[in-house]
Amino acid sequence: MGRALVISCAAFSAIGGFLFGYDSGIASSTIAQPQFIKYFEHPSDAVAGGIVSAFQGGAIIGCLTVTYLGDVLGRKRMIFLGSLIAIFGCALQGGAVTIAMLIAGRFFAGIAVGQLSSTVPIYCAEIAPPNIRGLLAGLLQWMLSWGFFAAQWIGYGSTFSTSSFQWRFPLSFQVVPALILAIGILFLPESPRWLMEKDKPDEALTTLRQLHYNGHNDDFIDLEFTEMQTSIRAAGVNNKLSWTEIVKNPSWRRRLVLGCSIQAFGQLSGINVINYYGPRIYESLGISTSGALMITGINGTTGIVENTIILLLIDKIGRIWPITIGAFGMAGCMLTNAILNKKFPANATNPNSNALRAQVGMNFVFQLAFQSLGCISWIYPAEIFPTEIRALGTSLAALTNWSLSLIFAQCSPIALSSIGFNYFYFFFAFNLISGICYLAFYPETKGRTLEQMDALFEDEKAIPSLEYGDKAAEITTKNSQPTAHVEKI
Repeated sequence: MGRALVISCAAFSAIGGFLFGYDSGIASSTIAQPQFIKYFEHPSDAVAGGIVSAFQGGAIIGCLTVTYLGDVLGRKRMIFLGSLIAIFGCALQGGAVTIAMLIAGRFFAGIAVGQLSSTVPIYCAEIAPPNIRGLLAGLLQWMLSWGFFAAQWIGYGSTFSTSSFQWRFPLSFQVVPALILAIGILFLPESPRWLMEKDKPDEALTTLRQLHYNGHNDDFIDLEFTEMQTSIRAAGVNNKLSWTEIVKNPSWRRRLVLGCSIQAFGQLSGINVINYYGPRIYESLGISTSGALMITGINGTTGIVENTIILLLIDKIGRIWPITIGAFGMAGCMLTNAILNKKFPANATNPNSNALRAQVGMNFVFQLAFQSLGCISWIYPAEIFPTEIRALGTSLAALTNWSLSLIFAQCSPIALSSIGFNYFYFFFAFNLISGICYLAFYPETKGRTLEQMDALFEDEKAIPSLEYGDKAAEITTKNSQPTAHVEKI
């Protein structure tokens, strides 16, 4: 029962990832629809950029709200708040009668997605047992892939309409998953670690047993609870932390740098340039709008399969090797496309059709190489931070992602227009750098409990952990006085 419940809770909360992927993907197809262009009287490139950028700007605000509210409201209520804001933002988009109304809807949807992208990985990581934490925390990216898939094919299917339905329905559809998430999250258990942090040990133990008990692992549950309790007591989570204290702590500072940089490397891979401006890139290759949307949709379909494989393997093969191999793979794809377009430009009098097909093929290979980073860039920050700064650290990592996403949303149209595929050399270089950094600086986190991360990052407050079995229980019991007497359920 415990395993089924924890997987169900994580999968349901990951609907927030579906909203993330759908709202990210629907913009590019919407602004390319003929009826959208007709209704808003041929909006300029600046307006189109504003529609895309409003979403990232809102997401930045959303991440900042989590730094202040994440530990106050808890994981469930933060997800609930995000889903309510998503409903409002999506309704504004679908019912827009002016560009300003549409941009406002995109902004509010961005706030919601910023909150959800920061909170859902934390919730999944905190409720998961260590042996499947990568699978559950990675569900955000898996559902993001489904959201992007739905956006691509709904956008493509809507091209066959000849009315405003062509763009209103794709934008309005987002209300459905947001409403489902808002209602359903109320019935899920709260994170046991957040409950313990708020000095509710009875509720924490009850929830922990609901999520992890398999009928014969009482010793594991008791030891996990003791470790959690001792870690939180040692950290003194009720003490108000200042930014100065976080930066001065060498272990926390290192984790903050790693969490933010892995999210930065996700954007510096070039994935969102291809996602947001895919139709424009394919147009430069001589492919029609409908053909470009079809190719993007097929690419999204294969991405789901690839993402599923990564999720099933991630708790066996670990975090670092997959993202390292993926980084070098993405570097190769970007370099290949830049060279192909230089030697066989799409705007030549007689373009080389084989070279054009090869460039499209490289985008499919790039998608495959990105999948590991797509998952792990959300998993890694959610699991490396200690309880007292987990919401803050994870939201700052997500903030890094959205800030760079906003920069690329503004700069990429200009770069693509001025230097074309030479822009891809930039991403080639950063993918190469990121692969080297993963090998040199990122420790492996596979199979460890969240409390064991303190020892991994050499935190002075690290405590004996589950891996030492009965000895750990003896030591932690001796060194801690329980905050409350908790009866075994």
